[in-house]
Amino acid sequence: MTTKEQVRLELERAGGRFLSGAQLARQLGVSRNAVWKAVQALEKEGAPMEAIPNRGYAMIPAKQGLSASGIYGNLSDPQAFTLHVHDTVTSTNTLVRELAQQDAPEGTVVLANAQTAGRGRCGRTFYSPSRSGMYMSLLLRPKMPVEETLFITAAAAVSVSEAIDAAAQVKTQIKWVNDIYLQERKICGILTEAALDLENGMLRYAVLGIGINLTPPAGGFPPELSGIAGSLFPEDGIPDCFADKLAAGVLSAFDARYRALPSHDFLSRYRERSMLTGRPVTVVQGEREQDALVLGIDDGCRLLVRYPDGREDVLSSGEVRIRPHLGENH
Repeated sequence: MTTKEQVRLELERAGGRFLSGAQLARQLGVSRNAVWKAVQALEKEGAPMEAIPNRGYAMIPAKQGLSASGIYGNLSDPQAFTLHVHDTVTSTNTLVRELAQQDAPEGTVVLANAQTAGRGRCGRTFYSPSRSGMYMSLLLRPKMPVEETLFITAAAAVSVSEAIDAAAQVKTQIKWVNDIYLQERKICGILTEAALDLENGMLRYAVLGIGINLTPPAGGFPPELSGIAGSLFPEDGIPDCFADKLAAGVLSAFDARYRALPSHDFLSRYRERSMLTGRPVTVVQGEREQDALVLGIDDGCRLLVRYPDGREDVLSSGEVRIRPHLGENH
């Protein structure tokens, strides 16, 4: 890592606080002149720098959109993550997978204000327009078999739901297994992608992707999403610095649950927030569709359903749609 990159990281992790040139030089083991040159280079690149005599340098958090300094400044443990913040990317999941293959450490996070090729479940695209949402992907290196990745997604769903509620003062629910809903509208999708070690059947790494709709996009959602998608705020209604606070809240909440993942202590919260329990749904598995009643969530975070003939089943994969004849389009 170059001195410029080291200075950027230290200032970002300071979360908007000022660090003197002498302090940066000591922390990095370089000369004050090297720090000054690094700051000059960052300013030329357009980094949001502020310099005040006798106080030092600071990286100013963004009021709208995402900024590394704003997120670091709101994290419960800034050292737990390495943030890469962009305005627009192809796909945060794709970029994190590339970093994983370059041996990036667990806790590497890519965040963006927009995606041009966002990824959803089952090979679908994830609609990610500019300045209306926030999109992030987190690199994990858990020691677990691939079939347990469902627990990562479920723990993330609880963490995201709780973080949104705390930041926006709302009450969200979870639609099994990976969607967050507000007032019967989808405002967040979660996608976990895993790489398998064929020798031992364990995960090499997992990429946890999270996309949250903050406001409706300019011109509204496309027709195929207009009856499904929602957002946290009306158009142009995002409070200042909200994206940074929410991103930090999501990462901090998930970090705590991830550290305790083997205990499955998130399951009770997942069940409390489940919007499907007791509701009639359509189970979609490949080309087959069946009506069913949702009975609940089992200890493996699988969906318990009962079909009209009285037969019961446990679902660990597949799609579930809330029945449209209830007047809902999900």
